[in-house]
Amino acid sequence: MKYVVVGGGIIGLAVARQLVRSDPSNTVVVLDKELEVAHHQTGHNSGVMHAGLYYQPGSMKARLCRRGIELMKRYCLEQGVPFQDAGKLVVAVDPSELTRLAEIERRAKENGVADVRTVSAAELREIEPHAAGIAALHSPSTAIVDYAAVSRALAAELELAGVEIRLGCEVQNIIADAPRPSVETTGGDLIGDRVIVCAGLQSARLARRTGDDPDPQIVPFRGEYYRLRTDRADLVRGLIYPVPDPRYPFLGIHLTRRIDGGVDVGPNAVLALALEGYRRRDVSLPDLAETLTYAGFRAMARQHWRTGARELLGSVSKRYFLRQARRYLPELTLTDLQPAPAGVRAQAVRRDGTLVDDFWISQRGPVTFVRNAPSPAATSSLAIAEHVSSVVLSDAPA
Repeated sequence: MKYVVVGGGIIGLAVARQLVRSDPSNTVVVLDKELEVAHHQTGHNSGVMHAGLYYQPGSMKARLCRRGIELMKRYCLEQGVPFQDAGKLVVAVDPSELTRLAEIERRAKENGVADVRTVSAAELREIEPHAAGIAALHSPSTAIVDYAAVSRALAAELELAGVEIRLGCEVQNIIADAPRPSVETTGGDLIGDRVIVCAGLQSARLARRTGDDPDPQIVPFRGEYYRLRTDRADLVRGLIYPVPDPRYPFLGIHLTRRIDGGVDVGPNAVLALALEGYRRRDVSLPDLAETLTYAGFRAMARQHWRTGARELLGSVSKRYFLRQARRYLPELTLTDLQPAPAGVRAQAVRRDGTLVDDFWISQRGPVTFVRNAPSPAATSSLAIAEHVSSVVLSDAPA
């Protein structure tokens, strides 16, 4: 069988690996329009291996995150990719958050995260001496890694297995209405037995071109970060997170130690003016028009404009951003925060304005689409690959 995988991020590479592992005689080609793997979401995230605390029990996120973190740690050990069990605190700073914190603990335990426990304010400070809060949920097995490094290890493994990775090769269209689908690219056309699209920010666009349901559509949200000055990085030992608002799949501004020793503060979530709009000045009029004319975006904006305004305030005001972070780390000052690279989250939105809060995988004939794969997709990537491979190999519903 010949498989064409569209997307050289961590999910596409993991899917290609799983297809080869399932049958070494399979021919697999990976396509990506960039000149390096992990160029977009994979290379712009915070590097957290999520333990599976928040997700609705029984959801794909819950199941694949738990399986995924086990596979990811094992893979890193096998490949010599450094990772660290840094531990996470989900911190309540107000009594009104305690009920939500208890619900997160209930979900975590139902999801199989056996080592989580609620800690008091005093215990919180033993774990993170500079943090503030009245209670917290502690997840010691939450880890950190460089997912770009994992992706490079995957790419090297694939090349040794004979998988062709074509970089600088942009997919323009996929013809699915044939027994063997055709993939039209800037480097020529390919015909395979199956095509798997793991295109992240471009996933909905490619799905529509292929004739798949245009619902949901990807709306890009830029997540902006600051980074602590090197001499202030010792303020944070591991990961300090807020109690998230259950209405949103975003987790709010948090403090994240990175595998290189730096500490990121953020992200917020503001509308990106291009699908790949990592900087404020990155504007694509066609991308923006596509977002603004989408009924789902307009419905979402009507429902959540107040939250959007607060997120935008954090984007334009460093002092406002600082105030949000100081709720959890009171010693922070303006001079502690230095600009850091932003990421863009490919968030799927339904026609009615609903933010899709689970992974979304669909099929059109011989073509499988990973339509929504935001966090914890990097953590879950090897497990997502197992799931997608089983769907593709069995022709079962996604």
